[in-house]
This record gives sequence, C-alpha cells and structure tokens, in this order.
Amino acid sequence: MISQPYHLYVERSDTSRNMARYYAMSIEPNLFGDVCLLRKWGRIGSKGQMLVHHFGREEEAVRLFLDLLRQKRKRGYRPRASMPR
Repeated sequence: MISQPYHLYVERSDTSRNMARYYAMSIEPNLFGDVCLLRKWGRIGSKGQMLVHHFGREEEAVRLFLDLLRQKRKRGYRPRASMPR
C-alpha cells in the first residue's frame, strides 16, 4: 500500500528551438502488490512514450522519483498550474 500519493507533471518550452515537452511521473500499486513508478514523456499534444519500473518497496520507488525530479528541474522543466487530462 502506498503511504501517500506521488504525482508530477512538468513542462519545458522554448519557442526559439521549437521545443514543447512534457514529463509525467506517478507511483502506483499494481495488481500483484508491487510498487510501480510510471514515467511518461514526449512532445506536448502527442501521446509520447511510457516506461514502468517495478519495485518491491515504496522507498526504492520514491528514491528514483526524487532523483528524476532533480534531473528534470536542472534541465529546465517546471510545473504547470493544472495537469492535463
């Protein structure tokens, strides 16, 4: 069971380089009781790509979540006011 929700949606835009990217992450349980970190990224307005990491413990997923968040912030990704549906 996940102790608290972990959801992130950030974007990076640069009109001079024709760049409009998004990056989304969430930590969720799967049907077998494992903890999964779901990562989605791509150009804003496109389906993009997805990657799922499986963990036995929530702490491991949170550690990767925070590491990836630091990396994205360094590269210029910033949160949006509301997450698109």
